[in-house]
Amino acid sequence: MGTIRLTFVLAVLLTAGVTEAIAQNPPRGQTSPQPPSAAPYKTVAVSPPQPVNDPTFSALLKQIGEAAQRKDRAALAKLVVGQGFFWDRENGDRADKRKSGAENLAAALGLNNKDGAGWDMLASFADDPTGSPSPQHKGAMCAPADPAFDGKAFNDLLKATSTDVSDWGYPVSPDVDVRSAPQANAPVVDKLGLAFVRITPEGGPNVPSFLRIVTPAGKSGFVSVDSIAPIGSDQICYVKDASGWKIGGYIGGGDAQ
Repeated sequence: MGTIRLTFVLAVLLTAGVTEAIAQNPPRGQTSPQPPSAAPYKTVAVSPPQPVNDPTFSALLKQIGEAAQRKDRAALAKLVVGQGFFWDRENGDRADKRKSGAENLAAALGLNNKDGAGWDMLASFADDPTGSPSPQHKGAMCAPADPAFDGKAFNDLLKATSTDVSDWGYPVSPDVDVRSAPQANAPVVDKLGLAFVRITPEGGPNVPSFLRIVTPAGKSGFVSVDSIAPIGSDQICYVKDASGWKIGGYIGGGDAQ
């Protein structure tokens, strides 16, 4: 499958813990997390989500990406449903039904904030070819799609390591090189299989190029940020009607406006 490049989403996940899944397992305290001790942990296998096999869906993602690159609100509005847009948060659907779908999407992503990262986040969504059916919204498909894994085994792993959902990610492809330093030419100290990996949040305002991780074997090292995907991140949702695919909803996001 293609590399899932949700760099911004991952950075937010690691430094702020703002997603719905993390809200259910809130980070302990408000101070910057310390690197975990390098100790082995049980391997929990993961099957990464697969790309959507639909050329018309790929075409929509391309259009979204182009609109995001230009920060073109008018072009984006044509790619969003006019009515029926949903915005799921912990306290229910926060979409303002008096406003258009494009206006609600802009609020969810913070596109009205000139200094915000909403457009970058939208571009990251457009770069993700995966999708899975929404259990709450019939006919909607949301991305990034969640990976397949044993939920009980993962919950047991969280308990055994006294960690939160925000402490974990998974490789988007097998045999990811783990390096001794955050450099592309640093020596390889281990390789990651398709299983959950513990991540050390480093904090700070900058989006990292490398992530510090601890492998299941207990080895500490660094991997490229593009090689690891988060779980429980915000999702953008799509619906298909007679006119084709459009953006139909959002899960997560900031405060309703």
